[in-house]
Amino acid sequence: MSRPLLILRPEPGGTKTTAAAKAAGFEARHYPLFAISALPWTALEPQAFDALLFTSANAARHGGGQLALYHDLPAFAVGAATAEAARESGFAHVTEGQADVDAIVRTIVEHGHHRVLHLAGAQVRRFDAGRLQMRRVAVYEASPIGDAAGLGALLTPGAVILVHSPRAGRRLATLVGEGRRKDIAIVAISGEALAACGRHWGMGLAAPTPDDKALLALAGELCL
Repeated sequence: MSRPLLILRPEPGGTKTTAAAKAAGFEARHYPLFAISALPWTALEPQAFDALLFTSANAARHGGGQLALYHDLPAFAVGAATAEAARESGFAHVTEGQADVDAIVRTIVEHGHHRVLHLAGAQVRRFDAGRLQMRRVAVYEASPIGDAAGLGALLTPGAVILVHSPRAGRRLATLVGEGRRKDIAIVAISGEALAACGRHWGMGLAAPTPDDKALLALAGELCL
């Protein structure tokens, strides 16, 4: 691949994405903009819910031993990575959504569920839960790391940046001024993540599904 690929995803997913990119032939670099850590939380009675929602793999990774209380509930996850993390944390009945959180909400309704526990981060995009009775509990937080100088040192002309979340897109926009953007391309995990990056990038593409396979396929088209 002729153009360098910069991955902003936090750990542990960042290392996994970087390894997959290198295996695919990319000149991949990793510069996470956030560090993920678990938060103390109090589990709610599992009998109060008939389904669980994961919008981030980090909730499944950092929820801790209390997740076992909900293993009998059907879990709904946005994206392949989130679904995989839910299964790895012990959930046997996981429905994977291939679009966004609004689509997974519709899927939950179609499955006949009403009372949903959303395990999430301390900062989460608000969305319309529709007819669902939803309770949200924060089980992890993402703390900013890195700076404009460190990121800028990796942004050579022609670079392609993978953006895995709207929050990462917003932080990227604050760290990279508009004057440095014209020779850099963005490949984002969703349309919302792409919009969060702001304007004046050389090119911006949103993956059709929220997963690394789709992101790297788009990046590959740019890096040839």
